[in-house]
Amino acid sequence: MDVKEKVNELVDKVKNDKDFGKKFMSDPIKAVESVVGVDLPDEKIKEIAGSIKDKVNIGDVAGKLGGLGGIIDKLK
Repeated sequence: MDVKEKVNELVDKVKNDKDFGKKFMSDPIKAVESVVGVDLPDEKIKEIAGSIKDKVNIGDVAGKLGGLGGIIDKLK
């Protein structure tokens, strides 16, 4: 699996799929696992989720999804 390619795919999905964006905001690890389709160690999934968060302006996504309150703090 090309991790960089998968990260870019997931960034697009977070930005363009409102339901997936909500899922990612509430539980990024499970959201990534649901798309990757491969059982990876938790540390690798966390690394991928972190890369996605770095590429997505989380504040912008939260604003578009509306009123997610303290969920962003859980991503840090």
